[in-house]
Amino acid sequence: MASHEFRTPLSTILSSASLIEKYTQPGTEEKRRKHVRKIKSSINNLNDILNDFLSVSKLEEGKFELNKEIIAVGNLLNDVKEEMMSIAKNGQQIQLVGSDTGCRLHTDKKILTNIIINLLSNAIKYSGPDTVVTIVLTEKEDHIMLQVVDQGMGIPEEEQKHLFERFFRASNAININGTGLGLNIVKKYVDMLQGEISFESIPNQGTTFTINLPK
Repeated sequence: MASHEFRTPLSTILSSASLIEKYTQPGTEEKRRKHVRKIKSSINNLNDILNDFLSVSKLEEGKFELNKEIIAVGNLLNDVKEEMMSIAKNGQQIQLVGSDTGCRLHTDKKILTNIIINLLSNAIKYSGPDTVVTIVLTEKEDHIMLQVVDQGMGIPEEEQKHLFERFFRASNAININGTGLGLNIVKKYVDMLQGEISFESIPNQGTTFTINLPK
């Protein structure tokens, strides 16, 4: 599986690099830019694949240690939003709701960041152009609730029970790059933070992931 997942973006990079060499004449700038975008996209895919495999390896070997600190959750969400806008599709927007409340949490900042990045990456990947991805932060008395809401393809109802299983890919997502490891990793991360994760999904309408984390 690793071999297959790496081969596809590497082939795209090689092909685009070869074509860029040929577009040296005036008037071919847009063709060059098109292949540069393909190369950047493929490199992002490779990075995602590497991160997934490395995370699974570390989790299974028990090499992840919690480093808890007091963090401003709204600031973290704003930083992640800015980072993820670089991979958003044309016209896609990322909205934050409740990030200005001054909510603070005693948790592992790196793990929480990885959780949000993974869920946002999926929301962007499985939604079309000109759609909105919303992150909602709600502060409760003894916990915080984080939600990532998209307007994407959703998950077939009969397959939803398998969503957090390793290597699971929904039947409507087969043609989209992915390892089927991301949500399995997210579930393990949430468990490490002693939280809970759930979701609601309607095919062709969207998916909402909800995470509850103790203060």
